Amino acid sequence: MADRPIKTIAEVCSEVVDCPHSTPKWTECGIVVLRSRNIRGGRLDLAAQPSFTTEADYKKRVKRAAPRAGDLVITREAPMGEVCMIPPGLRCCLGQRMVLLRPDDARMDGRYLLFALQSPEVQHQIRAHEGTGSTVSNLRIPALESLGIPAPPLDEQRRIAAVLGALDDKIELNRKMNRTLEEMAQAIFKSWFIDFDGHDDLVDSEIGPVPRGWEVKPIGDAVRVVGGSTPSTKEPAYWEGGTHAWATPKDLSGLAVPVLLGTERQVTDAGLQKISSGLLPAGTFLLSSRAPIGYTAISQVPTAINQGFIAIPPGGELTAAYLLFWTRFNMDSIKGRAGGTTFAEISKAAFRPIPVVVPPQGRMVEFERLVGPLIGRVVANARESTILAALRDTLLPKLISGELRVPEAEEAVGAASPPQSQYAAGEAAVP
Repeated sequence: MADRPIKTIAEVCSEVVDCPHSTPKWTECGIVVLRSRNIRGGRLDLAAQPSFTTEADYKKRVKRAAPRAGDLVITREAPMGEVCMIPPGLRCCLGQRMVLLRPDDARMDGRYLLFALQSPEVQHQIRAHEGTGSTVSNLRIPALESLGIPAPPLDEQRRIAAVLGALDDKIELNRKMNRTLEEMAQAIFKSWFIDFDGHDDLVDSEIGPVPRGWEVKPIGDAVRVVGGSTPSTKEPAYWEGGTHAWATPKDLSGLAVPVLLGTERQVTDAGLQKISSGLLPAGTFLLSSRAPIGYTAISQVPTAINQGFIAIPPGGELTAAYLLFWTRFNMDSIKGRAGGTTFAEISKAAFRPIPVVVPPQGRMVEFERLVGPLIGRVVANARESTILAALRDTLLPKLISGELRVPEAEEAVGAASPPQSQYAAGEAAVP
């Protein structure tokens, strides 16, 4: 391992600026406010839950420093140590529980620092401050400024950042492409099954006007609805050496796209026998039914599930792609049927009576003909991103520590890039 010189955050950053310790004035639109939930896995994600404040409040919050492109933001608590870089063109301010880092360009490449802060070596230093707050763990400014960062020469920093950045850039490109593909598929669904474009002969139904000849029925009559369970965690034979995917809502909560490629935990054959869902086939539609309600995905692997799901295996009158977008447009109605005293939950019994439009079979076939390849491309991109992320996570600590040199890493990146033809659109399991 190379003997890297170590520099502190205080030494490699020209500014370390704590966030205002106050709640912004929230608005429906305006200036973006960065929040901890927007910073995950080394990236800033504003697509799902953006937050905004007024121009006046923005000016109050940036008195010490206004975030600019190339600055880093690191979370101080809940959780500690998540980091991202401010992209070009974003006018924003900090929410609470985060700190702005402005790398000194003469000493530290900003993108290299972004990766170094994610390395196990630096994250271990951050974890040493677990339990330092009165109620939650808190990374205080003096502790943050004293974090030791491996600091090779600036030109080597840039080369390391270029290797790791190329992987991140491809992952981000896939993410943006998938967002576009999803929007295309959702627009088709809305046109065909919400707005009923092209249908002039509509008749009244319990959910409003629908094309003549189309059915409205309880979803439980159109598809098979199943739930799952959890084998005893005190029984090692159910878990140790498990080979069957077993999903919980947590496996869906971090998905960038609504396809499940694997799970955090696996069960054994003995454990599978204790799960009421059994092993559901690839192409099963999953909807989290509690903690919270509303995570959705189409599983691309055979999967067993815990009790936090409503699952719909393929084979009914409605396909997984149809169900994916139907739940999006009807989530308020679905959540409105939830019960529970400690947390909201929708049971299978409450879900099955929800009315759903069931189009003629020919219309469903045509919908799958158009949307299936879009979902297939989403799956292909997600699989490629999984490969690239695993490679990045392998290379990152070795490059930061000096165990691996840049030419070796570049060779590994070139060898691992899968050809696009390997993931032909529509190849993945989409019913």
